[in-house]
Amino acid sequence: MSIIFIPVLASATCGDGTGIVNCGCEPKGADACTITDFFTMLVKIYEFIVWWIATPLAVIAIIIGGVMMMISAGNPNLLGTGKKILYAAIIGLVLAFGSYLIIDFILHAIGFNQDWSTLPQ
Repeated sequence: MSIIFIPVLASATCGDGTGIVNCGCEPKGADACTITDFFTMLVKIYEFIVWWIATPLAVIAIIIGGVMMMISAGNPNLLGTGKKILYAAIIGLVLAFGSYLIIDFILHAIGFNQDWSTLPQ
């Protein structure tokens, strides 16, 4: 799977806003990257993890858990395993999407009162 994601992780483009890293395009000798660029990069990494890694894996786990429950045919061990996979996938998905609230709460607690998910890009 890492071979699939390496080009996405390494996409550093200048100015068009599509890559993860969007700084360093100034002439040599100029300090092109700012702290805003760093936090913008962190937001893009967060969105990549939640939308492109956690969500598809949770959907796959929910499907596997559901199939295991359907094919258990009265086998309590297989039914229990399917339930555990299903519950773990749902809890993981809730935590992945709830992490926005956790990050927002922590940033507000330390005094950052802006909307961190819409930093200038």
